[in-house]
Order: sequence, then structure tokens, then C-alpha cells
Amino acid sequence: MKKNSYFVVGVLVLSMVIGWAIWNFLMGNPDNFSDGAGRTHPKGGSIMGTMYLGGFLVPVLIGLIVMIFSFVFERLISLKKAQGKKDLDTFLKQADKHLADGNIDAVIDLCNQQKGSVANIVRGGAERFRDVRNSTDLTNTQKVAEVKRALEEVTMLETPLLEKNLVILSTIASISTMIGLLGTVFGMIRSFRALGEGGAGASATQLSIGISEALWNTALGIGGGILAIIFYNVLTNKVDKFIYTIDEATLTLVESLENRFLGKA
Repeated sequence: MKKNSYFVVGVLVLSMVIGWAIWNFLMGNPDNFSDGAGRTHPKGGSIMGTMYLGGFLVPVLIGLIVMIFSFVFERLISLKKAQGKKDLDTFLKQADKHLADGNIDAVIDLCNQQKGSVANIVRGGAERFRDVRNSTDLTNTQKVAEVKRALEEVTMLETPLLEKNLVILSTIASISTMIGLLGTVFGMIRSFRALGEGGAGASATQLSIGISEALWNTALGIGGGILAIIFYNVLTNKVDKFIYTIDEATLTLVESLENRFLGKA
């Protein structure tokens, strides 16, 4: 848990640094402005220069977008590792075959080779069965119950690992939009202040800066929110399918033990 907290904080800090660097050095490159280092008059057609005028919330929004891709990448790697080294369907078929042959040690060895969440859960059940199989103090029904309990315990440990950091994506989806709207408000304040100070002769540059700040913050905020929602739903769907595979694997293990070793309780 503490290791993951350090990872989240590290991603947050690094993303904000990257966002600031993109805003300050790429968008704020003097080559994007007709007044050079003054950075107040974007060249005609310079999107980067125009985005730079969006103000101090632009790097924050860019940082949030970087965070989205960082956590999506991290979740995809984690889900890939959770599946194990070999194809998951192949692993489950081989494990079921060993169970059918009554070779629990082979199942455990196969799980050690496969690794990943599904393998850890199957191994937990198989190891528990190996421990209680020859016990004379337990009935067949109690032995099956012990295996089920072991499977449930390991599943409760593995499932949170699959869902880890998904809540961050849903949080970014909310705050990205809100920060974008905040930038919109700041931009409109700047525009109306320019009108108030200059009246009908208000500087076109001041108005354009305020409007640019409003529109680009809105665009980045909504864009970041959309990305976060899309990736959150995609990853949640992947996790749900994976959990279903885990449930299927544990059910198969219990049924095999009941049918082939312990008899129907």
C-alpha cells in the first residue's frame, strides 16, 4: 500500500513537471510569437502560442492528461502480469487436466510457472487441499469447505490489486472538467476586465488573451475528462472480465475436487 502511494505521488509530481515543461518551453517558445520573448502576440496560425495564452491552469490540465496515460499504461501492464506468463485459457485447461488426474503437485508446479493472479488463487486452493486431503479429523464436506475458504481468502487479496488506481482515473475525470471550467471563468474575468478598463476601445490583444484562456482551458478540461472516462470504462470492463475468469477458475477447481477426489457432499 505504501509503495503504491509513493508511485501515485511520483506520477503526480512528474506529470505536473512535464505539463509545465510543455506549456513553458514548447507552447511558450518565442518562435511561436511575433513579439518573441514577450510572448503576448501569437503568430498567425500558431496553435501552440495561442494555447500558451490560456494561462497557468493549462500546464495543470496537461499534467492531468499525462497522468491519465501514465495510469492507463500502468494498469495495462498490471493486468498483463495478472494473467501470467502463458495463455490463460491454456493454463486453465492444463490445470483442469492435472486435477482430473488427481495430481495436485503438478497443479501447484504449473501455478508456480504461470504466476499471476489466477495462478495464485488456484495455487492457494490446491495447496490447502493438499494439506487437508489426508486429514482424518475432517469429513469430505469439511475438506471442500476448507478449500473454498482458502480460495476466497486469496481472491480477496488479489482482486483489489486488479482494481488499484482505477479510482484515480474517475477522480481525474471529475476534477479535469472542473479545473477547465475554472480556467474558463478566469478567462472571462480577464476579458470583461479589459472591456471595463478600456471600454469600446479595449485592446484587441487583451480581449483575445482572455477569450483564449477561457476556450483553451475549457477544451483541455473537457478533453481530459472524456479521456479519463473512456479509459476508466475500458479498464473496468477488462477487470470485470478478468474477475469473471477468476470466478470460473475457482468454481472449476472446487467442482473437480468434489467430483474426482472427495465425492459429492
